Amino acid sequence: MIESENKLIQVNYNDETIDVMEGTSLLELSKKFKKDFTYDILVAKVDNDICDLDTILNKSCKVDFFDRTSSVGNSVYLASAGFMLFLAVKQLYGTKARIVAKHSANWGICFNTLNETITPEIVSKLEDEMHEIEKQDYKFIKLSVSRTDAIRYFKKNKQDDKANSLKYISNTYVNLYRVNDLYDYFYAKLAYSTKSIDTFRLTYIDEHNLALTTPDIFNPNVLTEYHHYKKVFEEFKRFDKFCSDCYDVDVVYAAHMNKIVSMSKTKELINLSETYYDDELARAGYEICQKAGQCRVVFLAGPSSSGKTTTSNKLKNYIKIHGINAYNISLDDYFYSKDEYTGDYDAVEALDLDLFNKNIKDLLSGKTVDMPTYNFIKGKREFNGETLKLKENDIVIVEGIHALNEKASANIEKDKIYKIFLAPLAHLNIDDHNYIHTSDIRKLRRIVRDNKTRGHDATDTLTMWNKVFLNEKKYIYPHQDEVDIVINSFLMYEIGVLKTYVEPLLFNIPEDSPVYPEALRLINFLRNILPMPSDDVPNDSVLREFIGGSCYKV
Repeated sequence: MIESENKLIQVNYNDETIDVMEGTSLLELSKKFKKDFTYDILVAKVDNDICDLDTILNKSCKVDFFDRTSSVGNSVYLASAGFMLFLAVKQLYGTKARIVAKHSANWGICFNTLNETITPEIVSKLEDEMHEIEKQDYKFIKLSVSRTDAIRYFKKNKQDDKANSLKYISNTYVNLYRVNDLYDYFYAKLAYSTKSIDTFRLTYIDEHNLALTTPDIFNPNVLTEYHHYKKVFEEFKRFDKFCSDCYDVDVVYAAHMNKIVSMSKTKELINLSETYYDDELARAGYEICQKAGQCRVVFLAGPSSSGKTTTSNKLKNYIKIHGINAYNISLDDYFYSKDEYTGDYDAVEALDLDLFNKNIKDLLSGKTVDMPTYNFIKGKREFNGETLKLKENDIVIVEGIHALNEKASANIEKDKIYKIFLAPLAHLNIDDHNYIHTSDIRKLRRIVRDNKTRGHDATDTLTMWNKVFLNEKKYIYPHQDEVDIVINSFLMYEIGVLKTYVEPLLFNIPEDSPVYPEALRLINFLRNILPMPSDDVPNDSVLREFIGGSCYKV
């Protein structure tokens, strides 16, 4: 008797087990559950791995699917839209036209055309071409090739950014993607076909820059509008120029950083990074002191894990060198105790702003104020006998994610206020088409800090991240340009240092955790970066706020 080659395997989906034929693709399987999703299924999790939909099932397993309403699916959606833009550029303007994904922009990506000049008409043509690519329903075909073959291919095609990047990856094989006749490398997964990527917009910024936006996970049915925050955008450009000019090589790609690490020449890079950050604080301190006697309150805000505590402490010193006393106040100390408030602690409602405004009013009028301290371990606001009294020209620096919220400055005259927006505005690219998300830098910082100081593991941090991001989008980002200065707290070298701390925490996330796919994405991202020792990181560095060893109370 000849045994049939076809056999059944069991697939568990959404706590239901079904029998499918061995050799079934995830794409075929996803059609059975299409009714459970509002939008096209983009990618799947098979047991403990994120897989493209062309993956063939050959054993019993547990499967989860993701569309653009999830963090995993939305990341796939944006990366796939980016690849469609690269193909549109090639098809319209040939292989010599070069476009680089530079940094995050709203829920999208800012691109730079380098030496090519663009116009609004060119941007419109590119968007039309992307829609034509969508209609053609091209497949994102994944190819597993040897790393050395991939390097040779990219060198032959004069794509040194990719060839140099792959040099520092230890994998024997890497995955390339092909759409039509364009090959590319992505550390993230892509959708099955261009037909699933149907909602996007290109926006002209200036003669060398454009933005690609897609729907976000909070409003997946709405196309995100690009909002140009000029001051933040200009700081990105300023920092990028610094990173291109400050060293004997351009420090704009991960490969540049990896080369410096491999040669054990990190000390100068650390010093240069710290000097740039300190110079920004010196500029802010000088501007504040130019308004001596008028400016009394500095509000310093930024999204989670921007380094607000260290920045406010260092800024205090830069003010003091001009002969003016400055004192720090953290809005975190005005959190309601957990027995008083049970809501989201990233929302502005978690702060006792009535008490804060009364304290500020009393301080500016010369009264002595009992200052609160929030005990994060106990989840309780405490008064430990600490008091503060200001002299006539003294300044208070108020830091917190809601410091730019008008509710925090409601009782202060505008001419007495100086506002600062702080964020780690990452400039570093893996290659021309793989940029490093600004939010990923903050995410890595917070995972390490939460584990060290707040008793949270990486699962806790990633689980709460979308809520954190939603509140930042609501309370912080709209105020980015309503400030006197933007300060960039990103350090060129920091990802390599963070890697040594965060990687073990990410690997510790259980495979059945809902945030495991996001942990895998971060692990795959970090594979492009060589680890860097923290020995030479100074104790007053903003990075010490997260990895430990800071000379400031954090």
